[in-house]
Amino acid sequence: MSGSSGQDLVAWAARHLQDPQGQELAAAVQWWQLPPDPLPWPVAVLGEGPPLLLLHGFDSSFLEFRRLAPLLSLHHRLFIPDLLGFGFTPRPPEARYGPEPVLAQLEAIVSAIVRREGPGPVPVIGASMGAAVAVALARRLGAASIGSLLLLAPAGLTGRPLPLPAPLDGLGVRFLGLPAVRRALCRSAFADPDRDVGAPELEIASLHLRCAGWGHALAAFARSGGFAGCGLPLPPQPLAALWGADDRILRAPQKRAARALLGERVREIAACGHLPHIDQPRQVAHHWRAHFSGADPSPLPLAG
Repeated sequence: MSGSSGQDLVAWAARHLQDPQGQELAAAVQWWQLPPDPLPWPVAVLGEGPPLLLLHGFDSSFLEFRRLAPLLSLHHRLFIPDLLGFGFTPRPPEARYGPEPVLAQLEAIVSAIVRREGPGPVPVIGASMGAAVAVALARRLGAASIGSLLLLAPAGLTGRPLPLPAPLDGLGVRFLGLPAVRRALCRSAFADPDRDVGAPELEIASLHLRCAGWGHALAAFARSGGFAGCGLPLPPQPLAALWGADDRILRAPQKRAARALLGERVREIAACGHLPHIDQPRQVAHHWRAHFSGADPSPLPLAG
């Protein structure tokens, strides 16, 4: 399936993924046409209730929400798009890739959600780089369009963009495409990889690499500098953050900087790595419901 279209890969995933929750989420994908772009865009849509937008992290896809989506869909109409240049999105060679195109595409998606669901702010859950995207989107569109924010293992809130020049961009892409590297990255994202990382997780972590243009788009994104330093100024919307006590992706200096920025908005989850929505989805869902409704989330076994 190397060089396949995103539509073909998602259709395959809905039938053949080893992870049954991944299959179910892939089967929920709709292909939206967002003016003025004629290309179909993947958005998983499921559940009933007020809308909720979920944003995945760097070099990932909507499939990373396969554990959390069934829990949140009991109370929300979920919209889980792939970010521009990532996941199973179309990647035309002439397109621009970087923070501004990602945010412009999400602006079109939010407008489409409002047309479908009616007016009112859309709350957002963002994971890893998706947390920085959520914060930037909240500032861009304002509180009338974007509601409460829950940031999961937020990356990119502090620091500064570091554009990766050629030929380092291409070398980095080839490195990320190596099977041994994908396996190591996948294992490092979980609190207990020996227990939780097997063939189904490795399959999902690498499936989107088979999309036509994956390397070209990722290299272009690396040249843009990506999302960094997106935390200031913090948007006015209600905001909370969760990260794992066993996160080996976020280094200690990054955590200290994020803690200095977010203060008491941060809570730490025990027995959890860089993927709270996969390692501890029930705790994330419980915290979201409490945060969204204004209830006290303290009954959760959270430390920090």
